[in-house]
Amino acid sequence: MSIREPELVEPSADGPRTGRLGLLPGIALYLASVLGTGLLVLPGLAARTAGPASILSVAAVTILAIPLAGAFAALAARHPDPGGVAGYARRALGATAARAAGYWFLFGVSAGGAVVALLGARYIATVVGIDTASVPPIALAFLVVPFVTNLFGLRVAGWWQLALTAILMAVVVTVVAVAAPAVEPARFQPFLPHGWGGVGTAVVMFVWAFAGWEVGTHISGEFRHPRRTIPIATAVTLVLSGVSYLGLQIVTVGALGARAGQGDVVLLDLASSGDLPGAPALVGAAAGIVALGVMNVYLAAFAKLAASLAAAGDLPPWFAKGVENGHVPRRALLLTGVIVLTYFGTALATGGDLQPFILIHTASMVAIYVIGMIAAVRLLPRGTAGHRFANVAMLLTLALLPLAGAALVVPLALAAAAWAVTILRPRR
Repeated sequence: MSIREPELVEPSADGPRTGRLGLLPGIALYLASVLGTGLLVLPGLAARTAGPASILSVAAVTILAIPLAGAFAALAARHPDPGGVAGYARRALGATAARAAGYWFLFGVSAGGAVVALLGARYIATVVGIDTASVPPIALAFLVVPFVTNLFGLRVAGWWQLALTAILMAVVVTVVAVAAPAVEPARFQPFLPHGWGGVGTAVVMFVWAFAGWEVGTHISGEFRHPRRTIPIATAVTLVLSGVSYLGLQIVTVGALGARAGQGDVVLLDLASSGDLPGAPALVGAAAGIVALGVMNVYLAAFAKLAASLAAAGDLPPWFAKGVENGHVPRRALLLTGVIVLTYFGTALATGGDLQPFILIHTASMVAIYVIGMIAAVRLLPRGTAGHRFANVAMLLTLALLPLAGAALVVPLALAAAAWAVTILRPRR
């Protein structure tokens, strides 16, 4: 018996929707997926790498994110599909490409869950003065709480995310406002202490920070009016994320100078530069909000994708329950939890070194972006803004692919698994 592959649905602009998410929860979910943990460490690391010119890196990546975000927004608005990039690849490039994209996301990108949880826990332990032995249980809490909220569906998770994102933005605005009086023009000289090579390295760092636009494609069917809501949510997220990182980068360089990047808690350093009362508690709250927010969004996207893959026959069909828009894929969410916890346990067992998991995550994301943009070029109507965005983004993502280096072994292995399923399925 063959399993029918799900079709992408072309939504009507005014037709009935099964989704329940409105604009504000949608913006919150997009912001959480894009801002992520980069707020906690990247401003300091970029300042150490490129000096004052790290400001140019933020501006460059913000501009580079426009075509990628625009293409994904056009896809999500026109084709709500829980499979996201895998669903688009299925229609444009065939079942094998779709399966590979789905495996990259579910089994590759999910490595970032361990990174998010452990980084958030370490940040809190540092700023509050908790013993490092408490890091694993705190990190586990960052995985369990979003898992529980997603059991109740995206309507609950969306409003929960709105509250978390509002608090996070308030913390960012507060830190920038407090540190701004400490900014000194002399700290912006010399502007290029490490040359343009340092700027390029900082650009690569911020590519990690601005990733996440593909998450909206997995949950696009949960919006009430995707063709109207998704482009607005994307545009607002582009502006808010760009302004947040740019503002933090300016005050990091101007207020901290040579001290920027010396530690792992740049938000605390900024808050302390303005003598903000309760700075450790404020920054610890920000770290917790970021970790919870990112995991909340990605668990929802992983679960929807896993259910979609199961409906297409790429995973056991038992996990397909809840794949329909408006339903909760609890079985697929359970599978997602097992995968993330496996990475989490492996990270703890190998001494907590996060670099291998960051590389797996990044390499998988780049591969997904390449497939996604090739599919977008074929699916989006020619002459539209989305199609033009997709062409530009396709060239940019292909240029990023070599930067993944040896970490491409994981996406290649998963692609081989997808190809093997294609070969073995007819024999079954």
